[in-house]
Amino acid sequence: MAKIAIIYCKKVKDYSCIACAKCYKAIKNRDAEFAAYDEVDLCAMTDCGDCPGLVVPRVKLLKEITGMLDREVEVIHFGTCVKLAMETAECPIDWDDLKITLEKKFGVKVVLGTHSY
Repeated sequence: MAKIAIIYCKKVKDYSCIACAKCYKAIKNRDAEFAAYDEVDLCAMTDCGDCPGLVVPRVKLLKEITGMLDREVEVIHFGTCVKLAMETAECPIDWDDLKITLEKKFGVKVVLGTHSY
């Protein structure tokens, strides 16, 4: 079972989707990026920490809290809203650098995207 956290864009969430309903649907149906897993345990969901570039401290806090709660995260998915923000809203995230940083610093797999709708 994949123990997942989703990070959504603080600015785009609830504009392109309300209440992360699309992410929940994709998890339930194992659509898009979630098709790679037999089962998903959604351990946490939080925003990116806002612009500019507060993702790393946000993930540090996420890992600390989920660890304390015995809900250790193995995979972090950045929501499709983050991908949309990078493509259309001048999001300051440098995806390639961020992915490497998070994987090395926190020992988790990092994936861009959650759903295709």
